[in-house]
Amino acid sequence: MPEKKKFYITTPIYYPSDKLHIGHAYSTVATDAMARYKRLTGCDVMFLTGTDEHGQKIEDKAKAAGVTPQQYVDNIVDGPRGVRDLWKLMNISNDRFIRTTDDYHVAAIQKIFKAMYDKGDIYKGTYQGKYCKDCEAFWTETQLVDGKCPDCGRPVQDAQEEAYFFRLSKYADRVQHLLEDTDFLEPRSRVNEMVNNFIKPGLEDLCVSRTSFKWGIPVDFDPGHVVYVWIDALFNYTTALGFMNDKYHDFDKFWPADVHFIGKEIVRFHSIIWPAMLMSMDLPLPKKVFGHGWLLLDGGKMSKSKGNVVDPYLLAERYGVDALRYFLLREFPFGTDGNFSNEALIGRINTDLANDLGNLVSRTTAMVGKYFGQNLPGCADADPAMDGELMDLARGLRDLYEEQMEHYAFQNALMEIFKLIGRANKYIDENKPWLLAKDEAQKPRLARVLYNLLECVRISAVLLTPFMPDTCQKIFEQIGAGEELRTWASAKEWGLLPVDAPVQKGNGLFPRIDMEKELKELEEMHKKPVEAEAPKAEVPAEPEYITIDEFNKVKFVTAKILACEAVPKSSKLLRFTLDCGEGIPRQILSGIHEYYEPEELVGKTVVACTNLKPRKMMGIMSNGMLISAVKEEPDGSEKLHLIMLDDKVPAGYGLC
Repeated sequence: MPEKKKFYITTPIYYPSDKLHIGHAYSTVATDAMARYKRLTGCDVMFLTGTDEHGQKIEDKAKAAGVTPQQYVDNIVDGPRGVRDLWKLMNISNDRFIRTTDDYHVAAIQKIFKAMYDKGDIYKGTYQGKYCKDCEAFWTETQLVDGKCPDCGRPVQDAQEEAYFFRLSKYADRVQHLLEDTDFLEPRSRVNEMVNNFIKPGLEDLCVSRTSFKWGIPVDFDPGHVVYVWIDALFNYTTALGFMNDKYHDFDKFWPADVHFIGKEIVRFHSIIWPAMLMSMDLPLPKKVFGHGWLLLDGGKMSKSKGNVVDPYLLAERYGVDALRYFLLREFPFGTDGNFSNEALIGRINTDLANDLGNLVSRTTAMVGKYFGQNLPGCADADPAMDGELMDLARGLRDLYEEQMEHYAFQNALMEIFKLIGRANKYIDENKPWLLAKDEAQKPRLARVLYNLLECVRISAVLLTPFMPDTCQKIFEQIGAGEELRTWASAKEWGLLPVDAPVQKGNGLFPRIDMEKELKELEEMHKKPVEAEAPKAEVPAEPEYITIDEFNKVKFVTAKILACEAVPKSSKLLRFTLDCGEGIPRQILSGIHEYYEPEELVGKTVVACTNLKPRKMMGIMSNGMLISAVKEEPDGSEKLHLIMLDDKVPAGYGLC
């Protein structure tokens, strides 16, 4: 038996964000669809994703939250609604997940850094220039746009410090040849941008270490230096396979990568810096880097700092994960920017998924059940005049689909499938099964018509599986297609479905959405609730007044409990990780373990005082206080209730 063809595909390892949006999922959904497609064709696939967890920005955010950088990234990666949760929600089938804080990766990066240093490609010097903390990128004055970072548009800061440099300039000619004379970088439009903006003006050596912060991989032969994040992040594609470590052992099997899917904002790092470093290490280069566009909202890139995020959890809950996956890859050409809107999403669901695909499956299975029960009887022979066009379209679909998928043209591949689906719906109207059913002599012809429809549904579902895996499994079950009829080979052949396959109508795959009503509901959901006026308190008989200025010094906010755990060696303390609407988690300790178990509190909405002076308890920093109601019982004991609010109240609201 011939050995399976190997296919290694990666999506960017994401910089941990405390609020994930649908733009984060775009590249990974595309990568997942390609990985599933390659598995369908019989390839031995390795699909890698993960998180890029080092850098000054992480260190600063962790400090502001009163937690260590490791605690900060742990919560974002593995906490509720974190990166792994989002990938699970979006049905991502990655084979491996790397974190740049993983021990094996850290040790491997230190070896790689030393190897390039020993070769003379890394040397010590002093860095002086412009630095964008948000992008973790260094820029020259000429590369700035209006004095700001050319990638994100944010202000840059002057930076001067002792640093190590990588001799990027040494590889300028080889990298330029790679870009201009091969198809290494796609789409082709990205090539001119890289060559004209970065290489031809003079490729400068790259700063690859920092001393102004500590949250990074230490340069083990020079204490005080940490490895620049892009060496750390880029080499994950090799360390995750076992390069320079003993954690994995399939580097020789899968390297070089077949394709890196990346967002266009990091094309420079992947098409210039990455190949140069691989050349330095005498390693084979990836076969391709594909820089796709952005999902835009209101004309701009989705960004939490701009307040224009779109919640993938909300969209998946309302419309289904498969509908969301389909929309992302059908609505926009993969290499260009695409404008996201709720109208476009709902319109695509109604038109393609409800009207076309859902309607075809529902009508076909319902007619089989109505006219024949669960199984078709013997069919009449196909009529070339009536059936030939539909059958030929189905037979030729796989080749057309394959050509588009091999060029990462997901939109075009889906369009080819829906040409068959649309033709099958038209075929129903042409043949009018409801009229054939009235004539007993036409029953064999009726069976042929319905069989042809079932085969069109089967072949379409096979090819839709990489995009909508769960939906396609439901379709296969409804039309009675066994595992052997869900394969790549079977999508090329017409007539494989047994005539007597058990057919059963299921629930509608994609209910039609009332556009006007849905848009109104979404608008209401995004409106900020009006805070109720605080009730006036009764004046006690002998009050101890405080002034309004004193009261205003205390900051009470609503908070969502993201995680809760007992503090080791303490019978009273619980450690809470809270969303206080600040953009980063906050850690607070509270001595309420005798009244509550940690698991019963996760997900609750509580009240926190957030400007109480931080203090350590059991060696752990607490950054605030949770507010409880306490009553002294007749026996002298206390009864405590943590104040909890309606879960509909958002995090970060001040009490007034």
